[in-house]
Amino acid sequence: MAKISKITAQKRQGRYNVYLDGHYAFPVAESVLVKFRLMRGVELDKDQIAEITTADQQAQAYGKILDYLSYQMRSESEVLKKLRELETPEEFVAPVMAKLRERHLVDDQQYARSYVRTMMMTTLKGPGVIRQQLRLKKVGENEIETALQEFPLADQLENASKLARKLFKRYHNQPEFRREQKVRQGLMMKGYSGAVYDQIKAAVTPEADPDQEAELLAAQAEKVWRRYRRYTGMDRERRFKQAMFRKGFDLDAVQGWLDDNQESLS
Repeated sequence: MAKISKITAQKRQGRYNVYLDGHYAFPVAESVLVKFRLMRGVELDKDQIAEITTADQQAQAYGKILDYLSYQMRSESEVLKKLRELETPEEFVAPVMAKLRERHLVDDQQYARSYVRTMMMTTLKGPGVIRQQLRLKKVGENEIETALQEFPLADQLENASKLARKLFKRYHNQPEFRREQKVRQGLMMKGYSGAVYDQIKAAVTPEADPDQEAELLAAQAEKVWRRYRRYTGMDRERRFKQAMFRKGFDLDAVQGWLDDNQESLS
């Protein structure tokens, strides 16, 4: 048996040095000090010292995770990953996680709700992308479904409208049909459903500008027609029309350009 002869505070807050029989023995966290009621005069055997040392190692791992969580909420998988990055002994992982759950410091349902609200308010990402991001963080499907209730349809429509208007500006130099395709695809890539786009389409689509459309068609048509100059007759015309259709131009409008420019194209 050895007797605690002195306990001194370290410079690091919440840490103490324990001396046995006048000699430094081991460090402990304040929580361990309290848990084992360590004070001057208490006698300890080898098994008790080993138990205290183990508890202190676990307390240090817990403290490091508290620091990690102090910056922002984390999912269970992120905390587990961090514990292993910190080279936490495997036997400490489960007790640390249990303590975190007990104190609601790690709670995937709460985390998912907070994540959805943050994404909804600070980004224009839709529920589909948010769902995928939560899956990557290994949040369960039930928790994700519940959390996405924080992103109701009305808010989806509002955010999708903002995004759609930005996209329409970005693709303003595209043919009308292609521009709408790009915007729809852009919204779906950001996680919005086709049904959401259908509901906002009328409100966000800019008014058609026939003059601009005609200018776009003429500029592209001249380039494409020259590209197929090695072909002749109907073969050249067929290839030209296919290329213009792929670029999003209406075939009737393309035929109209051919008819209007028949003499100069001969």
